[in-house]
Amino acid sequence: MKITTIKAYMLKEFTELWRTRLIFMVYLMPTMVLLLFGYGIRMGVEHARLLIIDNDHSKYSTQLISKFEHTKYFNTTLTQLSEKEALHLIKKAKVDAILIIPSSFEKRLLHGQKSEIALFVDGAFPTRATTIESYIQGVVLNAASEVSYKSKVSAKGVITINQRTLFNQAMRDEDAIVPGLIGLVLLVAPAIITALLIVKEKEKGTIFNFYASALSKGEFLLAKLLPVFLLHSLNIFILFLWAVYLFKVPFRGSFLLYWFTSELYILISLSIGMLISVVTKRQIVAVVMTVVITILPGFLYSGMLMPISSMKGESYIEAHLFPVMYYNHILYDTFLIGQGLSSAKIISYIFILVGFFIVLFTVGRLLLKKEMR
Repeated sequence: MKITTIKAYMLKEFTELWRTRLIFMVYLMPTMVLLLFGYGIRMGVEHARLLIIDNDHSKYSTQLISKFEHTKYFNTTLTQLSEKEALHLIKKAKVDAILIIPSSFEKRLLHGQKSEIALFVDGAFPTRATTIESYIQGVVLNAASEVSYKSKVSAKGVITINQRTLFNQAMRDEDAIVPGLIGLVLLVAPAIITALLIVKEKEKGTIFNFYASALSKGEFLLAKLLPVFLLHSLNIFILFLWAVYLFKVPFRGSFLLYWFTSELYILISLSIGMLISVVTKRQIVAVVMTVVITILPGFLYSGMLMPISSMKGESYIEAHLFPVMYYNHILYDTFLIGQGLSSAKIISYIFILVGFFIVLFTVGRLLLKKEMR
C-alpha cells in the first residue's frame, strides 16, 4: 500500500473540502436537521379546541366537564349552542372536537343504563383526529369508572385499566423523535458529501490523474472516503450531546455500543454515496439520487414516524432492505431501553449492518473502473 500517495490524496481532499466550504456543511447540516425536526415534529396533541354542550346540567356532567378543563390536552369551552351551530364551527375550523352530553346523562348513569355521548371530531388530519378521539374516550371512560365506584352502581362490563408506560414514561415527543433523527442525519449527510467526491472529478477531468497513477482502486477509495469518515465521526459525539443535553433525551444503554454502531453506520452511508458517485457522471444527478435513496427511506422506514411492526406487505419488506431500520432499532435501545448486547436481535442487527457495508463497498469497488469508458 502506497502510504505516501494515500496521504497526498487525503490532504488534497481536506484542502478541497475547506476550499469549497463543504467542511462547514459536514457539521452545520446535521445540527440544523436535528434542531429543526427535533422541535418541529410533534406526534402528540396538546391544547386541542374542545367544545362541550351540556344538556344535562347535573352533578356528574359537571364532574365530567372538569376532567377536560384540568388537562393540557384540551382548551375546553362550555357552550349552549345547538348541535347545528356547533357543527358549523367545525366547518369553519374554529374547533377541533365537539362533545354533547345528553339530557338524561346522570339519570341513566345512576341506574346503570347505557348513555350515549355524542362526539364529533375534525378529521381533516386523520392522525390528529384519531389521537384527539382517543384522548376524549380515555377521559370519559375514566370519569365513568370513578362515578361507578363512588355511587356503587354495578360495574358489570366496565373495564378498569391499570396503566403503566415503559421506556418513555413522560410520553415526550423528543424521546421518540430525536434518536430517529440521528439515524436519518448520519445516513443522509455523509452520503451526500461522498456522492460528490468521484463524480466531481469526472466533471472536471481530474479523474485522469487516478487513471494514470499506480494507485489501486482500493487505495483510491480509501483516500477518498477516509477524510469524510473522520470528519463525520465527530458528528457522532455532537449529535449525542444535542440529544442528551439540549433535548433531554435519556441515555440508558452502552455508549460504546452507540459509538461502534454509529461508526459502522457512517461507513454504510459513505458506501452508498460512493456507489452513487461511481455510477453517475453529473453532480446534480448524484445529489438527486442520494436524496431519493436516503432521505425518503430514512423517514418512512426508520420507525420514527410509524412502527415497522405495524407495516404490512411490500412496505414491511422494503423497510428491511434499508440499513436505517436496523441502526435505529439499536439507537432506540441505547437511548431508551438499555438492553444492549444481551439482546439477540441487537447482535443480529449489528451483523446485518456489517453485511450492508461489505456488500455496498464491494459493489462500488467493482463498478469503479480505472480506465476511460
